[in-house]
Amino acid sequence: MDAALPQISSVSTLAGIDPAEWNGVANPPGVPYDPFLTWEFLEAMESSGAATPRTGWRGAHILVRDGNGRLRAAMPMWFKYHSRGEFVFDQSWAEAWERAGGEYYPKLLCAVPFTPVTGRRLLVGPDANAYHAALLDGALQLAEQTGVSSMHINFIEETEAPFLEAAGLLIRTDQQFHWQNDGYGSFDDFLATLSSEKRKNLRKERAKAQAGLTFQHVRGSEITEDHLDIFFEFYMDTGSRKWGSPYLTRKSFSMLRERMADDLLFIFACEEGRIIAGAMNLVGSDTLYGRYWGTLDGRPMLHFETCYYQAIDYAIAHGLKTVEAGAQGGHKLARGYGPVLTRSAHWIAHPGFRDAVADYLQRERAAVDEDFGYLKERTPFKKGE
Repeated sequence: MDAALPQISSVSTLAGIDPAEWNGVANPPGVPYDPFLTWEFLEAMESSGAATPRTGWRGAHILVRDGNGRLRAAMPMWFKYHSRGEFVFDQSWAEAWERAGGEYYPKLLCAVPFTPVTGRRLLVGPDANAYHAALLDGALQLAEQTGVSSMHINFIEETEAPFLEAAGLLIRTDQQFHWQNDGYGSFDDFLATLSSEKRKNLRKERAKAQAGLTFQHVRGSEITEDHLDIFFEFYMDTGSRKWGSPYLTRKSFSMLRERMADDLLFIFACEEGRIIAGAMNLVGSDTLYGRYWGTLDGRPMLHFETCYYQAIDYAIAHGLKTVEAGAQGGHKLARGYGPVLTRSAHWIAHPGFRDAVADYLQRERAAVDEDFGYLKERTPFKKGE
């Protein structure tokens, strides 16, 4: 084999990869820091028992090395035996293909497990753009050689879409709701940009939610295992109702605390010193990512305060540009979180099935665009002032 050619391989776990080597392509210099792409986060999902063959995630991570053996590019990849924990919903595709006599699972998935956050998926290190093609070739070769029905790359960066589309992948769009920091000095500065009615509504919501409560922002070395015990109880309650079976294990939270506590922010609502609700966030270089929330107290507006308004407070105080509060949720619009398009890319092996999916996606994109435009006109911000 020519030593000058890229060396493409696939590994079943991240455990044997040098963390510094992975992180060098996941978060290279000059790129906003993304905590979800770190070796620490991704490997914790595997070794904590959350994303394993037992739970339907079998690792197949793509690595591209140069002639000297240096890692130049990577894709976090799994064989998936179901479609849970992805937030790009393809269950109807699976049902259609299986009705036609095909086998949809396993499929290949490039994504961050259980995390609907847009980010780089073609992880290429500095001065290594030439490795993009080799990386995608490696992924497509794995798909073809293993005979999977499809390969999916979820929550891709907008800049990755043209390259993937040119390579023959189908682009799918959806939307989330993000809050943008327009240089606000305080929450009141943000409120001042809203229409009078919406401003009054938000103030009422905050007053109702905060009545009798205090809120704690706990990050880094301040996070204890006791905090995690309390939050895991909330997480299990919410996850059991929302998904049926929560994705993360108790060990997952401990491993994240041990490895990347400075990237974690817990927001706790407390009544007379007792924690009654909490939200877990991760902190990037310019974005606060809201991930999980839970409570054993059903008081109204507590979710909005703990997850949305407290996150805005934190972002303003720390100069973060964006708050991403998770997937879906049109109720976020009235609270200052505007619509943002998300994208995914899909390779379908069977030509006829690919054509059917392509037709579906064309119609779906048109509907998403129409809804996106409708929502952009109905944000709570002042109009024409």
